[in-house]
Amino acid sequence: MMFVWVFHRISGILLIFLIAFQLFTGFFQASSSNLELVKTIAGLHKHVVLNCLMVPLVIFHALYGVRTILMDLGIKRERLLFWVCSILGLVLSSVFITLFFTLVVE
Repeated sequence: MMFVWVFHRISGILLIFLIAFQLFTGFFQASSSNLELVKTIAGLHKHVVLNCLMVPLVIFHALYGVRTILMDLGIKRERLLFWVCSILGLVLSSVFITLFFTLVVE
């Protein structure tokens, strides 16, 4: 499945940037400065869209990575692995996003 290969590469690159962005904005949350720019950047750390994008990316990237490892180990059920990882990814993403909106978002 070419989709998984392409998705895995693109999600890996996106995760590098999103995690670096989260680390960068996290530094501004610890700042005691009253500058508006610092407050704006610190506010981006809690941005709902970025957090909701990162959770499914991490889940699907991890599951498709496990799928790739299993295929490298000799499991030849490529289509079954794809559907198991995709359905499990949808379920886990839905659970975590639901928890995020019920417990974290004000």
